[in-house]
Amino acid sequence: MTQRLDSAKRLIVKIGSALLVDGLTGDIRRGWLESIIADLAYCRARGQDVLIVSSGAVAVGRRHLGLTGRALRLDEKQAAAATGQIRLAHAYQEALAAHGLTVAQILLTPDDTEERRRHLNARATLEQLLTLGAIPLINENDTVATAEIRFGDNDRLAARVAQMISADTLVLLSDIDGLYTADPRKDPSATLIPEIREVTPEIEAMAGAAPTGYSSGGMVTKLMAARIAMGAGCRMVIAKGEPLHPISAIENGAPCSWFLPVAEPRTARKAWIAGSLNPSGRLTVDEGAGRALKSGKSLLPAGVVSVEGEFEPGDTVLVANREGRELARGLSAYSSTDARAIAGHKSGEIEEILGYRGRDEIIHRDDLVVT
Repeated sequence: MTQRLDSAKRLIVKIGSALLVDGLTGDIRRGWLESIIADLAYCRARGQDVLIVSSGAVAVGRRHLGLTGRALRLDEKQAAAATGQIRLAHAYQEALAAHGLTVAQILLTPDDTEERRRHLNARATLEQLLTLGAIPLINENDTVATAEIRFGDNDRLAARVAQMISADTLVLLSDIDGLYTADPRKDPSATLIPEIREVTPEIEAMAGAAPTGYSSGGMVTKLMAARIAMGAGCRMVIAKGEPLHPISAIENGAPCSWFLPVAEPRTARKAWIAGSLNPSGRLTVDEGAGRALKSGKSLLPAGVVSVEGEFEPGDTVLVANREGRELARGLSAYSSTDARAIAGHKSGEIEEILGYRGRDEIIHRDDLVVT
């Protein structure tokens, strides 16, 4: 196996309910949780960014509310999630604290990862938490979700988060050690596929149905996640999660399936910005700002000469020189109204002008493509 986890710069690990929660008692498997946290603490110690996407709130909370032994209505699932999420976060907090690590809880819905303004806000929060050394613990916001709680899954949520923060590696821990040519529970001749470079119709046909129990996913949703992750330039691995220290097991050569993208995360994100968004406005910049953009710098308000059009934070804008030639395009951190107010001013003056402290740059370099 040529792929290794130690080469990851930004690692996301998705943990499902069936692995984390005992199906009979509804209790968190503390020993298993402590083992994977030990793995992830080792990853952090060697300089990798680590994020966790964890299911389990409904599974943990239902027992404490006496909602066992039957299928739950939507409002009962939401109630279970409300109490279960507290217990889930506390368990992670204890396990991470044993390694001197801080956990930060983030609850998302698909809209938070797809609507541009909320996408940028969520990404900025996650980036800041990683900068401060915390480990984000992410789950779907089941308490307020409607259709998502019935049809959603954390496989795709994890892939959307990978897309959002330009992660380069996504680990989906499962009850099976990868993608097989057929369902190995039904077909003993099925063989593991160690590397997949494209999710073709033939690959999709190999996915079986979701197992019974707490899991809401299955191989079908994992392949959907693979499409999202690979499109964002993020490699993804499906591996067996049930044994203790599952991350170490992958590093030590345990059987698994790697989904390998063509591009890197930054390249994929830049292509998305350059080709799939319609500009809502135009920023004209001076020569100094133009040179800074060409050298890979962010666009600061001091270099902006004028602002055209009406746009909101997260909208795409063109960046042009005084002669009208397009230099770049990117996602604005400010609305057109605020951008006009701070244009030509230093970043240190933003708070005084707008009455709040926003980002230092109008377009951050990660959100900008030189054209």
